Order: sequence, then structure tokens, then C-alpha cells
Amino acid sequence: MTVVGPFGLSVRDQALEADVQAGLVAVEEGLLEATKSEVPFITEAAQHLVRAGGKRFRPLLVMLSAQFGDPYAPGIVPSAVVVELTHLATLYHDDVMDEATVRRGVPSANTRWGNSVAVLTGDFLFARASQILADLGPEAVRVQALAFERLVTGQILETAGPQDGRDPVDHYLDVLGGKTGSLVAVSCRFGAMMSGADETVVDVLTQYGERLGVAFQLADDVLDIASDSDESGKTPGTDLREGIPTLPVLRLRERAARLGLAEDVALCELLDSDLSDDARHAEALRLLRAHPALEQARRDTVRYAKDARAALAPLRECDAKAALIELCDAVVHRAG
Repeated sequence: MTVVGPFGLSVRDQALEADVQAGLVAVEEGLLEATKSEVPFITEAAQHLVRAGGKRFRPLLVMLSAQFGDPYAPGIVPSAVVVELTHLATLYHDDVMDEATVRRGVPSANTRWGNSVAVLTGDFLFARASQILADLGPEAVRVQALAFERLVTGQILETAGPQDGRDPVDHYLDVLGGKTGSLVAVSCRFGAMMSGADETVVDVLTQYGERLGVAFQLADDVLDIASDSDESGKTPGTDLREGIPTLPVLRLRERAARLGLAEDVALCELLDSDLSDDARHAEALRLLRAHPALEQARRDTVRYAKDARAALAPLRECDAKAALIELCDAVVHRAG
């Protein structure tokens, strides 16, 4: 048994391991090439997060999904570069919106160079992704455009909040489907599509990616509360400080409204206070880490991961399918 990709994913077949490893090496080279500019400062800023590393979760999904067709087809590596560039671009923008100071264990671009440079660098990455995408054909452009629309819509819905009468948890899960699920789904779709897999297989893998993407983000929500910066690579409680209602907080508010327990109501009031104060922020983190709402969010993560696993049922049994199933387990493991 060998290990490849994020979360210590094990790949039992040597040929599959070789294909995936070679693909990820080629993606890394493609990322560095795509982030070069004639302007040295732009190259430095654009490669800031590339060189900081990362799980390369989306490229890994492209490589595994390509195993259901021709894994050596020419469009596979470029499409993996496209999804990772798109993901990286959103991180630059997210850090500006969240006023984050750390990303992937290094100072965020907005901390290092300011908000304007961070936003423009994200735009530069989107532009480079579009250039590569143009060579992959009109269907690839359409797929990416629809996913990008969903991604932006998800972000706007998060900012606007739920409409009156809408369940906040349902609203939030819709937000995650757009913000995270859409691009993870495209990763699986591109891998299968570029490899020439049957359309039924493409659809199955797209559904799997959507559900896995939501589970992945829910695990991040748990980590934002439960982990320290060494484990997560970013500042703990960033969403908490900015007042962004992630699932553990939504589950807390749901419980407080249902049961009316004094300690739940008090914690909600603390979360509604000014958490830019370090002492209040630390106390909110401490209380949430011990609260049943965090465990409920973990259970929600497990549910979405199980749904992703179930989506794979129609696919033929093979090592690539086994690896995709194991990714579901790995995502759950991240959430504890």
C-alpha cells in the first residue's frame, strides 16, 4: 500500500499510483508555468500560494476520474490546472473578504501586499485559467462558466443571508453547493469528460464531486473551530471573528431557539458581540469546541460523505473507484 495526494490517501495499484503521481507532477509544473508573468512582481504574487503548497484536492479528483476513460488524454492535465488556478484565485479574494492573515501556513497575500494586490492577483489567475480553458473546447468553457456562476452566486447568497422564513441551515447548505461543491464537481467532470468516459459515468462522477465538495467544506467548518493554526494552515476561528455563520454556529442557534437553554442563549449573545476582541474570540472558540453543536456539524459532514460514496455505486469496481471511496472516509477523518 502506498500513499498519494491529500489526507494520506492510499492507492493500492502501482499503475494507478504512477498515473496519479505523474499527473500531479505535471499539474504542479503547469501551475508554475501558468503563474509566470513578464512582470516579476506579478509572478511573485501569483505564485505565492502555489509555492505554499496545498492538498491539490481538485487536481487529484481530475486524475482519479480520468481513470474511467483514457487517463493519458491530452486535456486532462490542463483541465486540472484550470480548476486549481480557479480555486487559488478564489482564495486570494476570500482572504480579502475575510481579512484573513494566514493561508496555508504563510502570510495571506492581502497581509503581505494589501487588498488591492490580492484582488488583482486573483483576477490574474482567473485570466490565466481562461486562456488554458479556451484550448480545451467550447464544452469545457461552458462547463467552467456555469460552475463559476454557481460559485459566485454561492458567495453572494452567503453575504446576503437567508430570505425571511428560510431555514438558515438549508440556505447555508445551498451556499456550500455553489461555493465549494460546484468546482469540486467540475474537477470530477473534467477528468471523466477529457478522458472520453461514457456520459453516464461523467454524470455519476459529477454528482459524487458535488456531494464530496459539500462534505469537504463542512469538514473545514469543523476544523475552523476545532483545530489550531498548525493543523489547518490558517487562523482558527476566522469565520467566527468575521461573523460568518458556519454550520457549527447555525446548529448552535438552531438548538438555542428550540430548547432555550441559558448557556446556549449566552453563547449566541457572545457570538453576536465584538469578536475582534481577542479575549472574547478565544472564549467563544473554547465554548464552541465543547458544545454539542460541533458534534452535530461533524454528523452532518459524515452524512454528506456517505451520500458521495453512495453516488459511486453505479461505477464498475476498480482501484480508482476504491480511491474515490477512500476520499470520502478521509474527508470525514479531517472533521474528527
